[in-house]
Amino acid sequence: METETAGSVRLDLWLWAARFFKTRSLARAAVESGKVEVDGQRAKPARSVRVGNALRIDRAGELFEVEVRALSDTRGPAPVARKLYAESEASLKAREELRATRAAERAGYRAPEGKPDKRARRLIRALGDIDAL
Repeated sequence: METETAGSVRLDLWLWAARFFKTRSLARAAVESGKVEVDGQRAKPARSVRVGNALRIDRAGELFEVEVRALSDTRGPAPVARKLYAESEASLKAREELRATRAAERAGYRAPEGKPDKRARRLIRALGDIDAL
């Protein structure tokens, strides 16, 4: 992985290299739709990212607040990509809480194993009639 020591890299290219998005076009689309902010301001895909910039990335409902630690314009393995940024403690904690909340919501629902039998269908129809009143 080629890392630049000085200068800057395009925002969409850095997001792709840091593995926030699978493709560069997905990174560009996220930046254009306003899901990525650089130092609190909405950015364009060609905006230059420098070491020390604070990024706020909204990816599929998960919010990342990171600081740019290194620059790269090539995508490499995940352990190397994690060294390109440092995520804030508040961001990590918020994402963990969101993940726990989603898991708790899923834990209460169990899908039925099969189709309802004759008796269950009659009960379902009877409950439907009560709701209509």
